[in-house]
Amino acid sequence: MTLRDRLPDIRGTYAEAVPMARHTWFGVGGPADMIFCPRDADDLAGFLASCPADIPLLPVGAGSNLLVRDGGVAGVVIRMNQFMTAIHHDGNEITAEAGATDADVARHAARAGLAGLEFLIGIPGTIGGGLRMNAGAYGTEFRDITIRAHGVDRKGQTVSATPDEMGMAYRHSDAPADWIFTHATFRAVAGDKAAIKTRMKEIVASRGDAQPRGVRTGGSTFANPPGGKAWQEIDAAGCRGLMVGGAQVSEKHCNFLINTGGASAHDIETLGETVRARVAARGGPALRWEIRRVGQECGTPARTKNTSGAKNISGAADTSRSPGTTGRTGA
Repeated sequence: MTLRDRLPDIRGTYAEAVPMARHTWFGVGGPADMIFCPRDADDLAGFLASCPADIPLLPVGAGSNLLVRDGGVAGVVIRMNQFMTAIHHDGNEITAEAGATDADVARHAARAGLAGLEFLIGIPGTIGGGLRMNAGAYGTEFRDITIRAHGVDRKGQTVSATPDEMGMAYRHSDAPADWIFTHATFRAVAGDKAAIKTRMKEIVASRGDAQPRGVRTGGSTFANPPGGKAWQEIDAAGCRGLMVGGAQVSEKHCNFLINTGGASAHDIETLGETVRARVAARGGPALRWEIRRVGQECGTPARTKNTSGAKNISGAADTSRSPGTTGRTGA
């Protein structure tokens, strides 16, 4: 019996053996056994209620903070951003489905003259991913604007919670790992449309000035350590410009890893682990991956080099003891 034979009938779509490189910003990653795009929350709930419990599930959104390993993903990848992208407002509250992009929610709020969500224009992900990791930028994060998040669990039962009930903290949520967010309601305040749009333009310009643009990257690689900045620790460890195969630490902002064109997922993960090791070796903090790493390994280590004068190292960092996190909806 094939995997498809074991899956329930749905109103959305199935696709088999799809390279995840097509669905991640890094442009790397092996194939997913199956991709399921739910038509709506009821379609997702029905799928979960009938899907055999032994089949692994991986919910993803835009793939902006997702590194899929070269061996691909077993089971079913649930892509939330194919159909579940609706946004609407009622008074000063905005409700958005999990597959809606953060930027589209910011634009919707701006058109409605609702302030407080401008920071979302600077987050390259989806609502579901933002809820799972409490994404934030420019001094505001999801916990500050979320009234209530809604979803379904592995059995297809509906669930909901407030930020406090989910234990939202800096780039973290205690929401159960089997929850898949379907939508959330956010608070805003009435504001001046011109002022809101001006602030959003400032955020977009600031990102362009400080972060790499026009390249394949996954956004901020590591969460900031308490009382510090990840990029400063990386820079102090001499990692700016460091390369492993086709992966490079950005020269412009060294908390960004870049696929320069021919990188594998192994290159990117090895580069990240090498950076962590170098920071730790000089007495720095243990950097925590902000990018989610999933899937199965394959491939061989690549040679490490540095394009900005840092000493070359031989071999590759051992990533076997640092598996990717699981259970959060990919941004």
